[in-house]
Amino acid sequence: MSYVLITANRNYSSWSLRPWALMTALGIPFVDRIEPFTQAENHAAFRAFSPTGQVPVLIDGDRTIWDSLGIVLYLADRHPGVWPADAAARAWAQCAVAEMHGGFGALRSERTMNVGVRATPATGSAALARDVARIAELWAEGLARFGGPWLAGETFSAVDAFYAPVAFRVRTYGIEVGDAGRRWVDTILAHPALRAWEAAALAETWREAEHEADLHRCGMVTADYRR
Repeated sequence: MSYVLITANRNYSSWSLRPWALMTALGIPFVDRIEPFTQAENHAAFRAFSPTGQVPVLIDGDRTIWDSLGIVLYLADRHPGVWPADAAARAWAQCAVAEMHGGFGALRSERTMNVGVRATPATGSAALARDVARIAELWAEGLARFGGPWLAGETFSAVDAFYAPVAFRVRTYGIEVGDAGRRWVDTILAHPALRAWEAAALAETWREAEHEADLHRCGMVTADYRR
């Protein structure tokens, strides 16, 4: 039986992007089911298929696996390549994934993901500056230690998938992440998986008022490439 991966809007859903990008990049087959954010409160409707009322969710037969990190851990038990083969790179990648999963709150709230636009950012907080500095440091460390072009070495892995939403944010708001970080952003945005996600985002006709309001709070839109 094929996996079913349930995700939401390509423009907004950074958490959905993580397992989608990983499974697509690694060639793990799945049925792609989109449940878009169509109203300000989707929890009740999403509870029909998700125990948390949130996405992403992976369905494997009679098993429901929720949360982007839970999905990655589940896949890692079943498929090679989710984590780097090298022990040091694997340990670093796992820590970086955990840091992304549990941290960077200011970046999430002050620079929300909206794939199809470009914006001049609003003035950010000191917490945002710390988040950006830490991401630039982390990316530069991984690329230097493990040789690139991916964050933990020669191959795309879970750590790249987890930071993929940040790559879109870097482009949307022109966030400065240093030379090494910018090279990685260019590399991952050119990956076929990310290009496919972006194409779907630009083709979307769904708009959700709260996500759009978040965008305008984060910056002044200078270009909108969505349909």
